[in-house]
Amino acid sequence: MGGQPGDPLVLYIAGWGRSGSTLAERLLAEIDGVTLLGEVVHLWERGVREDQLCACERPFHQCPFWSEVGRLAFGGWEQVEVDRIAELKSQVDRQRRLPRTVRRRPDAATRAAIDEYAGWFRAVYAAAQQVSGARILVDSSKEIPTAVTLSHLEDLDLRVLHIVRDARGVAHSWAKVVARPEADGEPMPRFSPARSTALWMSGNLTVQGLAWRGVPVTRLRYEDLVASPAQAVAGAWDALGLPGRPGLPMVDDHSIELHPSHSVAGNPMRFRTGITELRADDAWRTQMSRSDRAVVTAIAWPLLKRFGYL
Repeated sequence: MGGQPGDPLVLYIAGWGRSGSTLAERLLAEIDGVTLLGEVVHLWERGVREDQLCACERPFHQCPFWSEVGRLAFGGWEQVEVDRIAELKSQVDRQRRLPRTVRRRPDAATRAAIDEYAGWFRAVYAAAQQVSGARILVDSSKEIPTAVTLSHLEDLDLRVLHIVRDARGVAHSWAKVVARPEADGEPMPRFSPARSTALWMSGNLTVQGLAWRGVPVTRLRYEDLVASPAQAVAGAWDALGLPGRPGLPMVDDHSIELHPSHSVAGNPMRFRTGITELRADDAWRTQMSRSDRAVVTAIAWPLLKRFGYL
């Protein structure tokens, strides 16, 4: 584990998609000393290779922030071996690889692949910290296997915000058609209630591997974040021992002004700016069929109970 003075301090948002991670990162980005990077796990394909839109609405390679990060980290993004990173990802950044990567002392081959793979991320973090001058970098990749690989770095201060949402709301959201502006309106993936809930269970259970490895982890419920944003953020901030005070600049109890960021990938909400009212998306309570709700509740019952949703 890292955590020495001078190491990049990365606040990693973990969990399963459609759980409020984009809302959480957008709020955190409004705090002084915090810079949002978006889902760095997708930077290599969506940014470097495909040149998709940064949240500042410029193509990745035309974004001044990311151009400077690439120059400092690698001498330019053209030096990045995207195919090699993809190969390493298949070796260590997969759910099925967790039994090997979560070990405190992985075998030599696994450790070598972890070090090489996580080293690419570490270079991005260090350069982003230098460009932004931020004390805290937010990586909203969510993927637990990615965070596990990062936890092996000795020169990275990694802390994890585990965000959860009622599985029934998550399943209802994954059933919707959501277009991706950065990909010419291509829709995001959709999942059946059963598939979504199986992935919700897996994503939320494997977070325990990070805690076992000694990574500071705290849980934040989406419903609590929307109900009381400033209080919820302050509680998570204190639980993780982050430096300074969060000072979320709310317009009122449930509104905040969102400013442009350089989130490299994620939910379309990353493009939203201006005064934004924070309201819980609980349409599932009236729009979700009784049969779908029954399926999700049956599969997710143990964690719904643990997280206080029953």
